[in-house]
Amino acid sequence: MAYFAGYAMWTYLTEPFSFTMPGFETEEVTPWEEDGQTWRRLKVTFPDDIATHSKEQTFYIGSDGLIKRHDYDAEVVAGGPAAHYPSEYREFDGIMIPTKRRVYPLAEDGTANRDLLLVSIDLDGITLE
Repeated sequence: MAYFAGYAMWTYLTEPFSFTMPGFETEEVTPWEEDGQTWRRLKVTFPDDIATHSKEQTFYIGSDGLIKRHDYDAEVVAGGPAAHYPSEYREFDGIMIPTKRRVYPLAEDGTANRDLLLVSIDLDGITLE
């Protein structure tokens, strides 16, 4: 679990900046509608030398440019497909960072089962150096 938590937090705290690193591949795919909003979707393929949930992940971007949802399959813990919702963004040293993260299982039709919370992360007192 320490390995899982370590790489997971690295992924969450470096996205989307890490996507500019060598070996990352990105592709915009069809938009997604959820909660009355249309989000742009970005499929990201991670390089083999980056520990992360799964090689391919999808990020949903709102009209404000912030990540609204992040889909992946937590392969290392056989967690199955998940929808990860970052929220309650706050500005730290000019960078918008979500202070709440909630993860739910993902159904085959691409919807999240919000009745079953898998992971809850709350961040506070963030310092960028």
